[in-house]
Amino acid sequence: MPELVLELNGRTWTLDPSRSYTLGRDPQGDLVIDDARVSWRHATISWNGRGWAIEDHGSTNGTYVQGQRVQQTELGAGSAVHLGNATDGPRLSLSAAAGAYSAPAAAPQQAAAAQQGWQQQPQAPVQQPHAPQQAPQQGWQQPPAQVPAQQGGPRPQGASPVHGDRSPTTFHQFSLGRVMRIGRALENELVVSDLQVSRLHAEFTATPDGRFEIRDLGSHNGTYVNGQPIAKSSTVLIGAGDIVGVGHSTFRLVGDRLEEFVDTGEVSFSARHLTVTVDGGKQILRDVSFGVPEKSLIGVIGPSGSGKSTLLKALTGYRPANQGDVLYDNRSLYKQFAELRQRIGLVPQDDILHKELTVRKALKYAAKLRFPADTTEAEREARIGEVLRELKLDIHKDKKVTALSGGQRKRVSVALELLTKPSLIFLDEPTSGLDPGMDRDVMQLLRGLADDGRTVLVVTHSVAELGLCDKLLVMAPGGSVAYFGPPEEALNFFGYTTWADVFSAFENYRDYDWAGRWKGSQHYQMYAADLDAVAPQAVNMPPPQQIRPPKPQSWGSQLFTLIRRYVSVIASDKGFMALMLVLPAVLGAVSLVIDPDKGLLVNVNEQTGRIIPNGTATTVLLILVVGACFAGAANSVRELIKERVIYERERATGLSRSAYLMSKVIVLGLITVIQGGLVGAIGFATRELPSEGLVLGSMVMLELSLPIMALGFTSMMFGLIISALVKTAEKTMPLLVMFAIIQVVFTGCLFILHGTVGVNEFSYLMPSRWAVAAAGTTLDFNRINPNTDDPGSTDPLWDHDAAAWGIDMTALLALGALCGVLVARFLRRHEPEVMRK
Repeated sequence: MPELVLELNGRTWTLDPSRSYTLGRDPQGDLVIDDARVSWRHATISWNGRGWAIEDHGSTNGTYVQGQRVQQTELGAGSAVHLGNATDGPRLSLSAAAGAYSAPAAAPQQAAAAQQGWQQQPQAPVQQPHAPQQAPQQGWQQPPAQVPAQQGGPRPQGASPVHGDRSPTTFHQFSLGRVMRIGRALENELVVSDLQVSRLHAEFTATPDGRFEIRDLGSHNGTYVNGQPIAKSSTVLIGAGDIVGVGHSTFRLVGDRLEEFVDTGEVSFSARHLTVTVDGGKQILRDVSFGVPEKSLIGVIGPSGSGKSTLLKALTGYRPANQGDVLYDNRSLYKQFAELRQRIGLVPQDDILHKELTVRKALKYAAKLRFPADTTEAEREARIGEVLRELKLDIHKDKKVTALSGGQRKRVSVALELLTKPSLIFLDEPTSGLDPGMDRDVMQLLRGLADDGRTVLVVTHSVAELGLCDKLLVMAPGGSVAYFGPPEEALNFFGYTTWADVFSAFENYRDYDWAGRWKGSQHYQMYAADLDAVAPQAVNMPPPQQIRPPKPQSWGSQLFTLIRRYVSVIASDKGFMALMLVLPAVLGAVSLVIDPDKGLLVNVNEQTGRIIPNGTATTVLLILVVGACFAGAANSVRELIKERVIYERERATGLSRSAYLMSKVIVLGLITVIQGGLVGAIGFATRELPSEGLVLGSMVMLELSLPIMALGFTSMMFGLIISALVKTAEKTMPLLVMFAIIQVVFTGCLFILHGTVGVNEFSYLMPSRWAVAAAGTTLDFNRINPNTDDPGSTDPLWDHDAAAWGIDMTALLALGALCGVLVARFLRRHEPEVMRK
């Protein structure tokens, strides 16, 4: 029974006829082939008694011999087999053995080499990369400086590493003058099945003079050259070594051939010398270095004040470190942040979804905002279905998020991030507040996500399920590394039997040099010394305009989606809807108690002809104004603070700040204006009013109600300011009460404001001042409520003419517009720090 030599991309295996060999992407297989077109368990090669044969196991893309797809066929020396594609799929070359090493001893080592994505010279003995002892088992990708020269194969001068020097997923041949379009649509020459890619995304052109160009075709998520976005519909020259990014695919030009690398999630990730310094020179993160293998789950623990949250922001690029770098498969996250940010998912501690919506509807709106505008509803629904099935949420898709358990809600938050297929997923305290059973369920979920081909890093306070992690990072007080390595060795490293003892030691010996102890240990030499060998460097971030995320949807499309979502949230909250109707009705009805038989007219003594002050008019107007102020501000005072985490995350993925704010203004403004109209209609309906208005003629009630409606709108805008400024929702109610009281004082109904130096000028900042003034012009308040101390003095804001009414209304609405500008400014404080600079 002759042995058979199999060759693939420069690697060789000698197959022993006494056993069979499985081919595919499964790391546990005999011949591991890291190519997206190859199925998990693709085929088997074995000796059938007569000769060598290959059997396809129902692979998705097929097995091909001489261009024909085969299910099972015999092979001989000189045969060639293509996997996944008949022309450019991975090619297996077969030849007769000539006394080479035996397969049983060599094949497992060769398979491990294939799993690591590093190449051997043909017929050379198996060489392990210079790496920590356990790194090969975890799929560790060494940084470029540590990769032996013989690995990775030939590379053009100046070429940048892509996907840890893996073999390209596929190749595309260029010819002079040819145009190769890239996109999701089938009519493109290069079809990319990625919902992050537009239907017609970009095009490569090989010019007659031998140069190559890339042109963006107005894509929604952008086209990137070396991590930097190119202007929409513009053309950029590219050369050898330049990396072009389109969605999850990257392309590199090698001669006249275009190499494509598809980011399927199996990426390495490392931090090098991360140091964060705040104002005053205090370091809250100190020289943090560690490497994350592919398809791994990393746990991060540490006491309060150890910099875990700061580390998470530095690793995701939300708050870049002042010194050091973060490498995403050997690419600098900070320097290529604009492109790589789309491949990173972040699940904050608080749920990033609207709990009033059903699971399916919450994911539907998220997909609408994150995917390109040319994505069809069927494509979005298909992706939502895939994620729901993967996380076993399909049976809960029609339940409201509030009806789910804590663990299930966390799954929905993870599902939202998985929509865009991120390769890296970061989670901040996902098990906070969960019972031990749910804690275990969430950690097992994360373990499964890593096993499916993603890199997952979780910051947690729970230590019960750390054994599920591949590596554990322990942060010490002051923001330095105290340990990094296998979780099962951590307690022995510290010399304690429980984590409670370790954390107590951190607290009791805060001045101890934990980082120095770590760097002097054998674990440090095994797991971090190679990374620390690279000198630290200052962070050189690209200009802000290159960091700003692309907007997958147009401004108008985002606004429409946000309005629909916000209306759905409000409509699903029956209690809030009832309160919106009852509150103005009650506030308007209260005014009817005040002298119900008296009108709001100027009273004149028939005998003397003198004006009799009409206190009823000022009192009724005061009550209606207070009601409108309170109702308007109450509608909005919690809206931004309760969605702060959602806004932060969506803003980082391309949400327009102005579209988000405008959706609030439109929906809440419409509700508040209707409430103001209801307050005015109830308050004025039973009162005797002037026969003619100043502006609207006989529609006096509408003319009086318009200032009440505008006051409610402007108060709603003041409520948004409060909501944007506070840090917790509990602080909104005291500020709401304070706002309402201040409005009462400065209405002008309690005491004369005109002529009171300083106080009168300050009252111009109060919306209630202008609303009372506008209604007062129609009712002629200078006569109804004359200044008895100075009979000749009148308030110009109360002048009984149309011009004064127009000025008062304009000033009232201008205050609302000014509030909108301030809210937009304050919202910047709740965006990723990298976007604020």
